[in-house]
Amino acid sequence: MDDPRDAVADLRRIAFLLERAGESTYRVRAFRTAAGALRGRDPGELARLASSGGLTDLRGVGEVTARCVAESVRGEEPVYLRRLEDAVARADAKGVPLAEAARRLRESLRGDCHSHTDASDGGSPLAEMAETAIALGHSYLVVTDHSPRLTVANGLSAERLRRQLEQVAALNERIARTGSGFRVLTGIEVDILDDGALDQDPDLLGELDLVVASVHSKLRMPRDEMTERMLTAVANPHVDVLGHCTGRMVTGRRKRPGSEFDAERVFAACTDAGVAVEINSRPERLDPPKRLLRLAVEAGCEFTIDTDAHAPGQLDWLDHGCARAVACGVDPDRIRNTRDAAGLPARR
Repeated sequence: MDDPRDAVADLRRIAFLLERAGESTYRVRAFRTAAGALRGRDPGELARLASSGGLTDLRGVGEVTARCVAESVRGEEPVYLRRLEDAVARADAKGVPLAEAARRLRESLRGDCHSHTDASDGGSPLAEMAETAIALGHSYLVVTDHSPRLTVANGLSAERLRRQLEQVAALNERIARTGSGFRVLTGIEVDILDDGALDQDPDLLGELDLVVASVHSKLRMPRDEMTERMLTAVANPHVDVLGHCTGRMVTGRRKRPGSEFDAERVFAACTDAGVAVEINSRPERLDPPKRLLRLAVEAGCEFTIDTDAHAPGQLDWLDHGCARAVACGVDPDRIRNTRDAAGLPARR
């Protein structure tokens, strides 16, 4: 028998690859739940449970995940994992990877400016998101859970956001002891309200490292009203990034067209105010559309390329945004997350 593999790491890798491929949350959750149930358990105990068939007696471990664990503790790469890895390799062989310019851009990104944890509508805790960002080679991750008005996404009240700031500080202290140089940055995806105001206490917004402002409601507002709404938000000195500016969904059950607004005026305002335009990498968003992204380039905007990740594996979706940035002629020097953490905000 070969030396045992790290069963928890194998389960997490499976979950990561499933998320990266856009598989259902239900499938992914089975592997992440099992990994959480087994984390910290002695490898010898896992081997004994695997040989006795007792793994499925543990809360959170099902038949499929138990089979993967049994293969891991025998020193074998789980069949489930091997098939996923083979699919990635086949895709690479067919030329799916980005063009060289997009690949270089992806390699130059230092971190991700838009991510969600289970504090709002994400699927994993803060520490899990940070661990994955570190494994991907990020220097930082900005945590931007939703603001309170978005109740469907369990948006954070001021009190809950302050507690999260304390959690981030404690996590950063632990990470600092590892010498990795990685940091979790504080942030929020704050709702742009109907009148352009921001859905959070202004003093608290001022304490954050980065503020992403996005429209989530009344997306079909008349064009002139939506334009004024966005201009008001962009003029707010707390805003650093304009998130998924059209709000469109291009795939799935929630498919919808983007909002109508005067893009030239909004992007000119972003340039004047020092607000970056987000290139959202979520496959169902890919926002802004290429036509608007080119307008933002012409307007002289700066950008962030973000995943809007709601699960750890989605943090590897930056490729999608990089491909669109290259296709639309975005200069890497105008992409803020090619810089270190200090270069992210443009505080006014």
